[in-house]
Amino acid sequence: MEWGMVNELRAVEWVGDGLRLIDQTVLPGRFEHLDVRDTGTLVDAIRRLVVRGAPALGVAGAFGVVIAMIEAERQGWDDAERDAAVERIRTARPTAVNLAAGIDRVVPFVPKGVEAVVAEAQKLLDEDVLGNRAIGKAGADWILARAGKRPLRVLTHCNTGALATAGWGTAFGVIRELSELGALEVVYADETRPLLQGSRLTAWELEQVGIPYLVQADGAAASTILRGLVDVAIIGADRIAANGDTANKIGSVGVALACADAGIPFMVAAPWSTIDLSTPSGAGIPIEERPGDEVLAWAGNPVAPEGARGFNPAFDVVPARLVTALVTETGVLEVSEGVTPRD
Repeated sequence: MEWGMVNELRAVEWVGDGLRLIDQTVLPGRFEHLDVRDTGTLVDAIRRLVVRGAPALGVAGAFGVVIAMIEAERQGWDDAERDAAVERIRTARPTAVNLAAGIDRVVPFVPKGVEAVVAEAQKLLDEDVLGNRAIGKAGADWILARAGKRPLRVLTHCNTGALATAGWGTAFGVIRELSELGALEVVYADETRPLLQGSRLTAWELEQVGIPYLVQADGAAASTILRGLVDVAIIGADRIAANGDTANKIGSVGVALACADAGIPFMVAAPWSTIDLSTPSGAGIPIEERPGDEVLAWAGNPVAPEGARGFNPAFDVVPARLVTALVTETGVLEVSEGVTPRD
């Protein structure tokens, strides 16, 4: 792949009669697309993490409604069968609120026809890209106002770049903004077990845009922070409760605890659509449990004894008291100081 048009990378894209996804399960070894023209394929792609990341899932969900409408016409479904297909997309992954939000955004346009739903879904995609740029600027400005414009060492967990969004990135967008301002020294990219979204995806994106980085084991993150090697940690989010509790990829809590002990900022970067004001606290966020095999094997090769059982929660919840700053396209909320989305 030629990355010359990095700003135009699209993890999710409508191509006239279907959805084109970058297959994130085969990166970085191969760059391939998966074309989706039926709801079964889309549900499978979401569950297998062909497409992943809360904002990207929101866009995929919105276009998934279009796919369900076209499939209903092709298969002769009635409205109830079409709506059932949409519901299967909605529930393909339970933690990321953006998936359902993207669907809800376009459903009111269904009576107006396919073209109207496509237009609204594309509007959502375009808004996400613009919002990501605003997140990047607001987050970088907040950090530099406290740290000064000096080469900063940033730690991030999981993948929050163009692959996880409609384009540019959330936490990754803050990192890119810092880099463009000449204020970034290096990024510590946690590998992000068990599916290695950090080493496979974040490192790949950092490589393409020329940002210096180091890949580290998840278990090294706390030590790296406590040794004074990190100035700020920046992560994304899959759902944020009204009080600021934040669900993100498993391993985020350990990073937040280490930042609190070290006295450095822990920033969450996410679009406002990731905030679920109907959920008062993190206790109400459903935590997806993925197949145990993901932690018992890698690339089909066992890494645990035969008969072992795997425990594989995909997310954890960072308490609001540990979130120094929550940055959205609307600005920055200092959550640990008591400024929360519900205020």
